[in-house]
Amino acid sequence: MSFSERLREIQTGFERPFWVANVSELFERLSYYAAFASLSRYLHEGLGFATQQASSLAGLFGFVWLVAPFGGALADRLGFRRALSLAYLILTCSYFLLGSLKAPWLAPVRGVVPFSALVTIVLVLPAFGVALVKPCIVGTTARASKPNVRSIGYSIYYTLVNIGGAAGPAIGSWVHDRMSVEKVFLVAALSVFLMFFAVLLFFKEPKRSDEAQAASLGEVTKNFFTVVLNLRFMLFLLIFSGYWIVFWQEFLILPIYVHDYIDVKAKTDLMLSTGPVIVILFTVAISFLTQKVPPFRAITLGTLITALAWVLLIIHPSVPMVILTLVVVALGEIIQSPRYYEYISRLAPPGQQGTYMGFGFLPIGIGSLVGGWLGGKLIHHFGEVQHQPARIWWVVTGIGVVTALLLWIYDKTLRPTSPDAAGAAAQQVAA
Repeated sequence: MSFSERLREIQTGFERPFWVANVSELFERLSYYAAFASLSRYLHEGLGFATQQASSLAGLFGFVWLVAPFGGALADRLGFRRALSLAYLILTCSYFLLGSLKAPWLAPVRGVVPFSALVTIVLVLPAFGVALVKPCIVGTTARASKPNVRSIGYSIYYTLVNIGGAAGPAIGSWVHDRMSVEKVFLVAALSVFLMFFAVLLFFKEPKRSDEAQAASLGEVTKNFFTVVLNLRFMLFLLIFSGYWIVFWQEFLILPIYVHDYIDVKAKTDLMLSTGPVIVILFTVAISFLTQKVPPFRAITLGTLITALAWVLLIIHPSVPMVILTLVVVALGEIIQSPRYYEYISRLAPPGQQGTYMGFGFLPIGIGSLVGGWLGGKLIHHFGEVQHQPARIWWVVTGIGVVTALLLWIYDKTLRPTSPDAAGAAAQQVAA
């Protein structure tokens, strides 16, 4: 196939909902990562929590991914348009509250509710918005793209996600420097509020003639438990959570580590734009180079590369080496993430994209919650107690390497011979 023919396939292979959903996802990710990049230091320095507690609380921001399976099932029931508009409204309120925790108008609430409990509640609120957004966006990508360009569709999706991921910390850093860290969360609220109107005005529910929609709550519940009872799939998600335990440390403890042990003047939130920028620049090229690598092998390889990246911080802890570490982490992410979404989407039987995609985000939540708790323990023990903070990264690397090994073993022993076979097995369980 010639380049012009391939380009024409891309031009005609995506329906309008694909572009509306993915552009809105760019702004949703801008909001999420602007907030997340500033969160650990905001909790530690702005709200006065100790490093261990700040890291654990920051990990709660990943609670969103644990409720994504329920969000996916609900999105299948509500329809993607209603689910997306509701999600962006929830996120608007959540980020506004997060930036208002010290505001005078919340003083009566702070007088009644213990402050740590209030912060915990507010940190969990965004989960109910993002849990609806992610399955809708990835499900729309599956429904509103033709099979011959679907793999490219997920690369476009992931590129736009990372444009938002790069812009978020950069805008957050600018707002933080010129205004205050609280204003970062208000900017995040404004970004998703605009997407609430964008969905209402421009998004049309994507439908496929060959796809049966979940028409009743009973069918949605059946779809949900079909996935839960697919034990091989659930084991894969549990193993893959190790990747996210490793990955999330760049948001959970790296900013505190850099500020406390490398350079107190470092712009840690801006630094976190490194990975998304690398993803933007190289996703399409690396996707082309690795297109013949089987999806599961790409997932395993990306996990191993991400794990080994942290060795650089052990060799020489410095700001340039932090940047290089983030570059290598991003390369591992590029190799595995688009193929991961492609793999999950092909497991989903007709009418269950939202549910399967929701479960596909489960490892991200487990990784954030466990990673926040673990990261807090590591930075407290090796940093504040033993005064050997570089040892943190030995543990992080070890977790990543073990995860890659377990994925390799799973691939050789338990993984279905093809995604289609897995989907067929899931339908048999449902029957």
